[in-house]
Amino acid sequence: MTITPHWFLPTSGDGRTIVERFHANRSRGPVAQRDADIGYLAQVARAAEQLGFEGVLTPTGTWCEDAWLTTAALIRETTRLKYLVAFRPGVISPTLAAQMAATYQRISGGRLLLNIVTGGDSIEQKRFGDFHDHDRRYARTDEFLTIARGVWSGEPFDFTGEHLSVEGATVLAPPDPVPPLYFGGSSPAALPVAARHADVYLTWGEPPAQVADKIRRVRELAQARGRTIRFGIRLHTISRDTSAEAWAEAGKLLDALSPEQVAKAQAQLAASESEGQRRMVALHGGGLGRGVRGLEIHPNLWAGIGLVRGGAGTAMVGSHAEVADLVEEYHALGIEEFVLSGYPHLEEAYWFAEGVLPELAHRGLLRGTRDRRVGLPEERHVAAQ
Repeated sequence: MTITPHWFLPTSGDGRTIVERFHANRSRGPVAQRDADIGYLAQVARAAEQLGFEGVLTPTGTWCEDAWLTTAALIRETTRLKYLVAFRPGVISPTLAAQMAATYQRISGGRLLLNIVTGGDSIEQKRFGDFHDHDRRYARTDEFLTIARGVWSGEPFDFTGEHLSVEGATVLAPPDPVPPLYFGGSSPAALPVAARHADVYLTWGEPPAQVADKIRRVRELAQARGRTIRFGIRLHTISRDTSAEAWAEAGKLLDALSPEQVAKAQAQLAASESEGQRRMVALHGGGLGRGVRGLEIHPNLWAGIGLVRGGAGTAMVGSHAEVADLVEEYHALGIEEFVLSGYPHLEEAYWFAEGVLPELAHRGLLRGTRDRRVGLPEERHVAAQ
């Protein structure tokens, strides 16, 4: 079992801080961040492909560009890179989603991966017209994925459920290959759905002991259904030539946050119905007062990003060897796929790929994607110093 690395497309914008940093005179507004225009996203995608990442996750939500449209626009910017498209099954017809996926596979040459996001924030769900409660959303996702797989069978598919029903649902031609389904969720309502449908179960970057327990529960549920599931993890990364340099970068991200920004973000995150989000919030204690190393919750695992960011809130921080050690620790638990990101995403892709991937390759842990790199100069490439 080897490792498959993925990167991230920052479709809500990018920059050198986790959130917008304001001028000393706040009346002047925020310091300019990088817009999520198609030119910049193409630059990130091309870098990810050149550096040997298998794919790029594209998020879904109110404050980012639509993942389907954005990645479709990037298909011709790359030749091998896969696009892990996140979408919400509660706000789109399952037959339409199956049709979109089939079309995407044909026009991309089979480069679509699907990230199923059931949704844990009722406020955001209501913006999209979804008024189901938490557990009913997962029950609907179960039906949605049953229909999607039925549509992809190539035969007209009928289904009558509590939330969704279709008659004669089909597509022009089944996708080839059928896109793998990546699925996350930590609640009792989520895990059985993952066991029935997921090809890859994704967890956020909790400490290894917590990840091991979650893997065990999902694996047991899947085995009871005669299924085998792969496992992945979603993390940020700050990797440098030395540990001191990496922690200094983490300190810069922390120093850019104000108590007001943290308090506002924590109030919003506390309202989430997501069990995974609750587990993320519990890791960091909610305040700035612990200092950068005080937010290290496991050797080289840092919870500072979760002070202001929903979803993935932890980062691997350290020298390239130390980060590789933590990757290897997760891998030993059964994690095969690592979906990574950093600030800014362009530069951090180079730091990780040129620093950590060779370490992993030397240890015999890296899949063959790294071997396809060509023409990279010796010196480190970054967009700006």
